[in-house]
Amino acid sequence: MTLVAGVRRRIQRLGPYQSMVLLAIPVAVVEPLKFVSLFVAGKGHWLTGTGMIVAAYAVSLLILERLFRVVRPRLMTLGWFARLWAGYVGLRNRVMPWSSRSTEASETGRG
Repeated sequence: MTLVAGVRRRIQRLGPYQSMVLLAIPVAVVEPLKFVSLFVAGKGHWLTGTGMIVAAYAVSLLILERLFRVVRPRLMTLGWFARLWAGYVGLRNRVMPWSSRSTEASETGRG
């Protein structure tokens, strides 16, 4: 078993609220960094600020998305979260119907 697989299995064994806290930790770090990068760029350090914001968005998109895919089944056991997620997916599919084509099976649990 590789290190990544072991970590993934440990994360999958967490309860729903523990999974939510685990997801909130990187968000609490990454989101303020986006504002800090704007401040740095505003002080005249354009390249540093741009690099910081690109890195913050990369972490946000890549790591948080991957972590959410791992903890989503646990979060879906919470009734209120499942209702919010279903509402979000339904709204997204109405606004951008093309976005549901490739992910429709995974959203409904068939993938």
